[in-house]
Amino acid sequence: MKKLLKGMLGALLAVSMAGCAGADAGAAEEQGKFTAGTYSATAEGFGGPVTVTVTTDGKTITDVKIEGDKETPNVGGAALEKLASEIIEAASDQIDTVSGATVTSTAVKEAAAQALALAEGKSAETSAEIKAGTYTGKGEGYNGPVEVSAEIDENGKLTALEVTASGETDHVGTVAYDIMIPEMLEAGGSGVDNVSGATFTSRALKEAVNAAAAEAGVNVSEFSKAVEAPAAGEPVEGTWDVVIVGAGGAGIAAAAQAAQNGETVLVIEQNAEVGGNTLVSGGQYQSVMPYLVWNAADPDAVTGVGYDGNTYNKVKSVNGCINELKTILNWSEAPFDEDFYKDNEYVIGDIEELSKHGVHAEYLPILQALKKEISAYLAWAQPKLDAGTPESELTLFSTLNLHKFQTYYGGLRQSADKSQWIYGDVDLVSQFIDDGQDLKPWLESMGSTFIEDTQPTLIGALWYRENEFIGAEVDTDGDGTAESYPGRWGTYFMAPMTAYLNADEANELMLRTTAKSLIVEDGKVTGVRAVRYDGTEVTAHAGKGVILATGGYAANIDLVLDENIYWSSEYLTKSTQTTNRSSLTGSGIEMAQEAGADVTGMGFTQLMPISWVDNGDLAFGGGNYAAWINPHTGKRFVDEGSERDVLSLAEFRNGMEVNGTKGVFIEIYNAEQMMPAPKQLADGDYEGRYYRVHANEEELGALLSKLGAECDAATVIDTLTKYDMAVMGQGEFEDAPKAIASRTVGDVQKNEDGTYNVDSYDLANTLVTVRLMAPSTHHTMGGLVVDTDRHVLDKDGNVIKGLYAAGEVTGGIHGGNRLGGNAIVEIFVSGRTAANAVTADN
Repeated sequence: MKKLLKGMLGALLAVSMAGCAGADAGAAEEQGKFTAGTYSATAEGFGGPVTVTVTTDGKTITDVKIEGDKETPNVGGAALEKLASEIIEAASDQIDTVSGATVTSTAVKEAAAQALALAEGKSAETSAEIKAGTYTGKGEGYNGPVEVSAEIDENGKLTALEVTASGETDHVGTVAYDIMIPEMLEAGGSGVDNVSGATFTSRALKEAVNAAAAEAGVNVSEFSKAVEAPAAGEPVEGTWDVVIVGAGGAGIAAAAQAAQNGETVLVIEQNAEVGGNTLVSGGQYQSVMPYLVWNAADPDAVTGVGYDGNTYNKVKSVNGCINELKTILNWSEAPFDEDFYKDNEYVIGDIEELSKHGVHAEYLPILQALKKEISAYLAWAQPKLDAGTPESELTLFSTLNLHKFQTYYGGLRQSADKSQWIYGDVDLVSQFIDDGQDLKPWLESMGSTFIEDTQPTLIGALWYRENEFIGAEVDTDGDGTAESYPGRWGTYFMAPMTAYLNADEANELMLRTTAKSLIVEDGKVTGVRAVRYDGTEVTAHAGKGVILATGGYAANIDLVLDENIYWSSEYLTKSTQTTNRSSLTGSGIEMAQEAGADVTGMGFTQLMPISWVDNGDLAFGGGNYAAWINPHTGKRFVDEGSERDVLSLAEFRNGMEVNGTKGVFIEIYNAEQMMPAPKQLADGDYEGRYYRVHANEEELGALLSKLGAECDAATVIDTLTKYDMAVMGQGEFEDAPKAIASRTVGDVQKNEDGTYNVDSYDLANTLVTVRLMAPSTHHTMGGLVVDTDRHVLDKDGNVIKGLYAAGEVTGGIHGGNRLGGNAIVEIFVSGRTAANAVTADN
């Protein structure tokens, strides 16, 4: 079963009476509510069927047994005993759901309701009179509630259905509605298949429909009838120059570039829409924009000219950046000393210590060039600092060499047994960072739009060099009129996808089509065999090359655990959730290995430290503006701007456990702080995820108690006050360091010169956002071995002819940990690189 509680699955009940105790039991207990005996009912839980068996003596429930061996052991499975006790105590199915095990709880309640209905002598076919009409229902989706309006006829059949409220991700979850609603109407019920890649939204839709049906008095088992499976069509066979497997960022980038090169292109995608994991990622990408940062040739410049010819104000530095640069300036140039860390703990993220122990030889030239750049900057900046100018008023330093070196040490990791070291291949790292400079102009040439005057950061990015998307203005039908497509969908998909599909009538996109194997002839990969959702077989011949862009395997927890050599088994378990879509299982890696491909780095998986506790979904955010609180002590426990594995490890060591989810911590920041794009929190509270309270003992104390935190409000308030004072330069950070801090938690005004007016500081009356989060699997470092042309290599280092790979399906680039924002730039650069290599090779 999937290990994630990602939304509520409507229970599809199959009711059966296990037996009755005695022919005259009803007469003996005629004064009781029930007929003495044992009764069973089954509902569909998260991982499979959940069966509730109720035994009654006629007056009370004497025993409840719940079977659900496919529920997550430490989540839904752990809730079964508790739910059984509550049913006995309440003598009813009207019990509370267990937080974090909503799907399992709902299945238990519905199965219990049906078993009790049997005990009360009600029919298994229907538990109440059907009340035809229109009803509303609600299910829990990936991003929150999904609400529907459903019309039920006098026969208990669904005759009309409309989604009235939904926060699901466009083109990811919402595609389930277009497919499933017609199927439900044809079936007259909710018993239809989930949509691949939109599993959690599919479950929510079913749950909402079932809830509406229950209002009509319709038995859920009667309400749900499966649509007859579609018959497979005639086999499809065709030939294109380039066949691409996977339509995430890497695949669509490869398709657009190949089309621009004059190639005919087929893209095969398993899900119901393009987008892959890119559509559920943060979406920003790391790449310094030279016109926005300090320029050694014109050091006092406060503006720069962008790619579009417009003039923009240069961005400012942030407190702590210069100290980070000074650490790099003093970095030892000796060969990296692995022996030191055989006897000493390698504390990930501690670059003060790491900098004393050298550098790998291939990165030495980059470090030396970077030191010259930093020296020039400090020669300009230090006199200004000495004269009293705040660091936040200086122009930001940022170069390509800084990006490369931070990618190196941010990914330099040691296996748990200290036997292996891993870091990014310098040529692959340099390639995606250098070529990333052309990504924005390339996308903009096809209609994509970006914010041109900012360089923000995000969680685990280490620096301020992110680029934020807006959307796209695209003429999809060639009539000269451009339409607007907002967000990641517009920037990263509508623009390049339109370019490739409109380039040649032969270009094609096959959705809901799963690649099964590569076609290999005379040692060369010449095509792909696939199957469409209805069973239709597809044989796609590639005249020039096949590009694999199937993503990683973070949603395949079994594979992650089998390969793991980095995380303690105490932390990474079968209960660990994921930010990934369900289709990210490593299928492309497996296909390539069958063709002889080599892999690297498979034992290293990055965890996302800011994931929602209830379902593992990416919560989004940046650590530069927030304080992270240990729920046991009320103290800070980590530099919130550290690498993602540093943060995740600290959470495991300092957090609490909530319904089987380990490493749960509390984040607090000023409620006026906007979340980094693309996602802002909705107004109000979201139970189990985030809350808004004033930072005083009464309100904060009540919330901490509600969350199950051991710490007291007074300690947390003291921690936040000391944290804010350090941000304002009135002391040092206690409990944990903080390299870069962009704002206080409490409200405070600034003076005209940009310094803080400490006397105006007011924490007690500040409205703060409090979030509850934990680590979940996010990005797999391992994958196929490739060269700088993205040829896939075999175990002897030889090119497998005709086979290329791009994006997260590859390994060797990010080392053991990826910097936030490096994925987007790498997948688009590598997609373009692979496409260009196909053309060059032919």
